[in-house]
Amino acid sequence: MRVGLTGGIASGKSTVSAIFAELGAVVIDGDKLAREVVERGTPGLAAVVEAFGPELLTPEGDLDRPAMGAIVFNDETRRKQLEAIVHPLVFERYAELEAATGPDDVVIHDIPLLAESGRAGEFDEVVVVDAPEEVQVERMLRDRGWTEADARSRIGSQASREERLAIATYVVDNTGTLETLRTRVVEIYRELTAPAS
Repeated sequence: MRVGLTGGIASGKSTVSAIFAELGAVVIDGDKLAREVVERGTPGLAAVVEAFGPELLTPEGDLDRPAMGAIVFNDETRRKQLEAIVHPLVFERYAELEAATGPDDVVIHDIPLLAESGRAGEFDEVVVVDAPEEVQVERMLRDRGWTEADARSRIGSQASREERLAIATYVVDNTGTLETLRTRVVEIYRELTAPAS
């Protein structure tokens, strides 16, 4: 069972992902893989440096993520250029990790930009963690110390809430308590693991 899990920034997707893992799902984290494929010494990092220049490296030779973010979140062409390098490498790693799972495993692909990638159809089910934009902004200001302008710019660079909801087979509303959230995720997991009738 291949499940795509997505949600806008600060929607609570990581929390949902952690609950699925606790319940026994195999979680493959897209953000983690996106960092992995551009680690020091990887072909991914070499390709990024070739495209964007060596000034995006820290003195230690790692990708300067905040500097990269400042470039790509304000320039759609540059963002697409970065995605063209990173996305294929990430999906390659997804395939390797998925190949190592068992036939009865529920494999959750935690993919922040699933709606943007056009790959939703590759999954048996798609779970979308949903929160209104005002809630997302409030969380970014409170939890990440961002400015409102930065928060809204990042939200604007992602698929719209409507675009994400359009690919969902399950929606997790994350505007309530952690307990309400957990109850909904447990409900979905039971449905995903229920024997086909």
